[in-house]
Amino acid sequence: MYAEIIEGGLSMMRGNYMIVNITSKQMEITPAIRNHVENRLNKLNKWQVNLINPHIILSKGPQTFMADATISIPNGTLVAGAKHEDMYIAINELLAKLERQLNKVQHKGEARRTYNSVKESNLNLAIQQ
Repeated sequence: MYAEIIEGGLSMMRGNYMIVNITSKQMEITPAIRNHVENRLNKLNKWQVNLINPHIILSKGPQTFMADATISIPNGTLVAGAKHEDMYIAINELLAKLERQLNKVQHKGEARRTYNSVKESNLNLAIQQ
């Protein structure tokens, strides 16, 4: 389901009623660009994080296209930006950066190492030998 285009921006609804705001500056959002952004955002759902009020800003510079995003999540905010001569590549780079940030947030607790866990693993190795 899609809402109306409002002053250079577009609000779209998908999935479980998440509203995604896409704003354009100095360019028009075509249905192909809208579908590309939507398909790439669907890939973020695999992280099973509640995306709160995602806002994508697409703009055209003199020789490059810029894509910026701000997405709130329960643990904080994801912010990313990308520039490229091709709009689709800029969108892909932007969402790849967001995906890396979500991966980091999801696995943050696993990356921490404590003295006890290292000590226990050394004991297990000593017992097995």
